[in-house]
Amino acid sequence: MTEQATRIQVGGTAGTDPYEVLVGRQLLGELPGLIGGGAHPSPATAPSGGASRRRDTRVAVLHPEALAATGEALREDLASQGFEAIAIQLPNAEESKTVEVAAYCWKALGQTGFTRSDVIVGVGGGATTDLAGFVAATWLRGVRWIAVPTTVLGMVDAAVGGKTGINTAEGKNLVGAFHPPAGVLCDLAALDSLPVHDYVSGLAEVIKAGFIADPAILGLIESDPEAAKRPDGPHTQELIERAIRVKAEVVSADLKESGLREILNYGHTLAHAIEKNERYNWRHGAAVSVGMVFAAELGRIAGRLDDATADRHRTVLESVGLPLTYRGDQWPKLLETMKVDKKSRGDRLRFIVLDGLAKPTVLEGPDPAMLLAAHAEIAA
Repeated sequence: MTEQATRIQVGGTAGTDPYEVLVGRQLLGELPGLIGGGAHPSPATAPSGGASRRRDTRVAVLHPEALAATGEALREDLASQGFEAIAIQLPNAEESKTVEVAAYCWKALGQTGFTRSDVIVGVGGGATTDLAGFVAATWLRGVRWIAVPTTVLGMVDAAVGGKTGINTAEGKNLVGAFHPPAGVLCDLAALDSLPVHDYVSGLAEVIKAGFIADPAILGLIESDPEAAKRPDGPHTQELIERAIRVKAEVVSADLKESGLREILNYGHTLAHAIEKNERYNWRHGAAVSVGMVFAAELGRIAGRLDDATADRHRTVLESVGLPLTYRGDQWPKLLETMKVDKKSRGDRLRFIVLDGLAKPTVLEGPDPAMLLAAHAEIAA
């Protein structure tokens, strides 16, 4: 039975269709309603006259190998309610975000006869929902999809906002599309079994939301860092909801990152370079943590950010166990990768920095000496 959920609306402004992010527990009962049009009486309960279950809507459940049991259980549940459901298993984590895996999914959809009235459901972490959304955006030039994120990172970042994408040898998320979901189900029960490192990694995106828009997040974490590191902590739901609200407000006003949405990339320019350099073996949140320390130092060196707020980055991130440094000898590789970052304009690097707490802004074409000095502060 579905418990009462918090509903956060995304979109509905700037010409985008609205959808809801539901946050709570035992939310999977909401899924058939979001899919819509596919539940029909079984033969045992159908009206007289020999009517039987008919297929209106096919559903493809995309899930990582690690959630094979969850994906199959979801497929069986949807099938029992009259949907023609299939499950498509993906590689775990970032290994799923390749054109080869996308092509595998397209093949499965084609063999199933997937049409524009059918629905894709992505169940898993941020990599899974990124891939599921990209497949939905590209199949028949766009079919509906629903995100069921199972990690903190997926709930507060990847599944909300309509950014979908895959990685290439040249960098992360360089191929993608803006294709908002029809709905997002954030079932907090999924976090109970999440490995501690994965849970803590997701907190980096929560903390980012605190620095760029909602300082109350930082206060909640600082009040009890140890509790913030656990899914059963007293502030877990509030932290996740606050982070989602920050993202919802930003993407509702700027779906396609033509302006305001760029602030959500705080810490991500360096983070994406670290991830590529590590062949995606680093967790996204760990890279974002280092990236935020770098951005804070860059803001301080540029005369934008006060010392207290810059130092606060280190204390908050370290208090929950997130890293603050990266290998110092890798700077030439990182700099080269950042030059092909999506936020670059020509050969000019762009970074999101802070003018103060919750005052994000763009720093374009910083002096190379400033970049080097900021890197020295995070070099291990």
